[in-house]
Amino acid sequence: MPEVTAEKVQRGRGPDPTALARRKLVTREVKSVRERLTSSTGLVRAFDHELLRLFAQYRMTGALGAVVLASCIAAAACLWTPAYKVAIWFGAVLLSAAVTVILCRRFIADSEVRIAFWRRLFAASECFHGLTWSLILLVFAQVDAPGAKVFVTTTLLIVSALTVMLAASIPMAVYLGLLPITAGISLFFWGRSDIDSVTLALMAASAQLFFIFLANRLYSSSVATIEFRAEKDALIAELETANANSDEARRKAEDANLAKSRFLATMSHELRTPLNAILGFSEVMKNEVFGEHANAAYKEYSADIHGSGQHLLNLINEILDLSRIEAGKYELNEEALSLAGIVEDCRHMLNLRAKAKGQSIREAVEPDLPKIWVDERAIRQVVLNILSNAIKFTPQGGEIVIKVGWTANGGQYVSVADTGPGIPEDEIPVALQTFGRGSLAIKTAEQGSGLGLPIVKGLMDLHNGGFQLKSKPRAGTEVTVTLPPERVMDTLAALPQPEERAA
Repeated sequence: MPEVTAEKVQRGRGPDPTALARRKLVTREVKSVRERLTSSTGLVRAFDHELLRLFAQYRMTGALGAVVLASCIAAAACLWTPAYKVAIWFGAVLLSAAVTVILCRRFIADSEVRIAFWRRLFAASECFHGLTWSLILLVFAQVDAPGAKVFVTTTLLIVSALTVMLAASIPMAVYLGLLPITAGISLFFWGRSDIDSVTLALMAASAQLFFIFLANRLYSSSVATIEFRAEKDALIAELETANANSDEARRKAEDANLAKSRFLATMSHELRTPLNAILGFSEVMKNEVFGEHANAAYKEYSADIHGSGQHLLNLINEILDLSRIEAGKYELNEEALSLAGIVEDCRHMLNLRAKAKGQSIREAVEPDLPKIWVDERAIRQVVLNILSNAIKFTPQGGEIVIKVGWTANGGQYVSVADTGPGIPEDEIPVALQTFGRGSLAIKTAEQGSGLGLPIVKGLMDLHNGGFQLKSKPRAGTEVTVTLPPERVMDTLAALPQPEERAA
């Protein structure tokens, strides 16, 4: 005999959700590793492009602010140096800013992005931008006026901070942008031993080191933000895919269920006609209408055939009723009826079955209950189902209590409580499912189809009523059905009368 492996068993049951999730995770990791291997920074290529895009957007957004800053500094520099020297420096700064903006716009408009090429180009433009700003040191090289050194140093430190904030997504661009400024400050203070120059040089060196540290922190923060955003987008995409698959599966299940219900509803005549013939002929043979049987066993067989046919017909009727309810083809023929009267009729019909098991049925009906607007056949079937279930599940000598009365909101209710084996709390949802039965009921009660309670719930839903089942093991079961106050005749509004036509 061939060995049955776990893989074959799982293959027969369908795809394992855990295995599918594991395969998706492995596929994602392989794709991520492949992209990191082809990236020059060790990140996913999509991350590289996003970092370059952030640089371009920040530089384009901060270009106007940088020009305003350069204009203010140029205006202040005219207090120490000739205007033509400041104008030349200011023109160089504007040129570098314009070059950077043009490159950023071309990058954003480029459909085929070459990441390594643009990273080098942006780093070179940032270096050129830092070089133009450091040229202000040449403008102030021969100036010994008080405050000039502080002004120049402060200006370059502000520009360094601006470079770190705008170019942090490309570390190489930050380093190359700070390099000309750092070198210029070093040369500017080289050979000066006065206390002011030494203090400013040390302050500038410390600030540049801090700016480099800050640039690395900002870069790490940008990468983490992009990674979190990518994970969020991936989770949203997976969630949307799962929702789409779930909606499709639910739609297919609803279509299949509707097709089943329509099939059973249309098979009513084809199923009942041969069964009625079987019941009729078996009843004729059972009652020996045309003479006695030659063998007594034939009469017993005829009775068995008739009983089996009757059981099968009842089962088919229940299935067809449930199918019509699910398919929305169960039509209500409503009229004014007494709920207490329907309950009394049903109790009378099933009284013989209860007496055969030595059970007692006790009624508690509130007086002067008004009539209700319901479908008689549906409400009668509801009461018969819950009462027959109580008789079926109650042991010999047990007691069944039927209550009919007002609900708290002005409706009416029917409650049937028995002293049967009860249903565990975790099995109540199973008992309410189609063909569902509790474990204790299967062991102790008579055989049934498991359609009684689903039919009751479906019929009560058609009446906008309620259904409640309370049960505990070895403590019995209580089933309560309620009808809304809108169906009580005392609360129903009168139908509008048509206006009489003038003679």
